[in-house]
Amino acid sequence: MAEPFIDPAARDRLVVRGEDAVSYLQSQVAQEIRDQAVGETRWTLVLEPTGKITALARIERTADDTFVLDTDAGYGAELEARLNRFKIRVKADIELDGAETAEPSADHEQARIAAGWPRMGAEIVPGETIPAVIGIVDQAVNFTKGCYPGQELVERMDSRGAAAPKSLRLLDVEDGTQPGDPIRDADGADVGTITSVAGRAALGYVKRGADVGRTPTYG
Repeated sequence: MAEPFIDPAARDRLVVRGEDAVSYLQSQVAQEIRDQAVGETRWTLVLEPTGKITALARIERTADDTFVLDTDAGYGAELEARLNRFKIRVKADIELDGAETAEPSADHEQARIAAGWPRMGAEIVPGETIPAVIGIVDQAVNFTKGCYPGQELVERMDSRGAAAPKSLRLLDVEDGTQPGDPIRDADGADVGTITSVAGRAALGYVKRGADVGRTPTYG
């Protein structure tokens, strides 16, 4: 799967292979992978036991016993450490291959912001961000797959229909707007923070109840 908003040169890759690769990853990621075909790619979240995000990644099955997870450049080592943390008596090896470039190209970044897709280090802070705020739970979480670390928080918010304290929005901004700048409503009240900018398009988190910006849609 080649999304126009993903720069393949700016992705860290982890190869997980071995006879326990399927069962171990199935127990660790938020996506269903047991029925994943060789050559198929899916999005997944890898969470801390608290439910906070360690990484947003794509997972591709490249052989019956081999998977490749790719995530934004600079965050592969953190993902590798998280996967190794619970790998006890598991017959699977994890190998990290670093990205070619540290940042995505300007064209890919512009396409990402236009798509409203979150990026590690911008919209997602490892160990702090919860899945509900990033807007892509439907793409990266399978609610029937069974247990994995962090599942409780995701399932609880979904089953209760709980609104997240903030949500990711697409915004039209003025020239010179930078990540970290405040987002203000029509009355001038501070209702959020800019996270990514490309020209006059931006992404930012807007607090619950504020009618500012547009909610991204996917698919």
